Amino acid sequence: MRIDNLEYTMDESAERRRRPHPESAMGYLEALPATVLLERLPVPVLAVHVDGTLLYANGAFEQLVGCDRSELVGKPIGGLFVGSDAETSPFGLLRASVGEIVQLQHSVDGTIIRALVGESAFIRDDDPVVMVSFLDVTEELWNHGGLPGPAHPA
Repeated sequence: MRIDNLEYTMDESAERRRRPHPESAMGYLEALPATVLLERLPVPVLAVHVDGTLLYANGAFEQLVGCDRSELVGKPIGGLFVGSDAETSPFGLLRASVGEIVQLQHSVDGTIIRALVGESAFIRDDDPVVMVSFLDVTEELWNHGGLPGPAHPA
């Protein structure tokens, strides 16, 4: 077979396209790149550098805040958090907010989203990255009387 001035036998071509089949399910998981796995998670996940720059956001986080990740990655994320202290870095805010509800602002309609912050995947104090998941609890708070109704910025 000839492709782009290179000659391959059918066996060589097929071998180049195929990944080796892991011998176990665990081998399959170990071979998955981290970003592929994070993208497949149905929960919002983001990673923030110690300087407050957004390093990564998965598709579920995009949906949560209504903003394409290309508009977020590489930029400071302080503006996503409503009512955060200007003195506190977004990195510090996320580390300090584990297990607490933070307020995020939807980029399209300005709705305030209440989200519970999960524990960071990076747990050492000297880790330069914090990676957390979010659980949107806005609707649950509305249904149980914790909020007066859909929240919009003042």
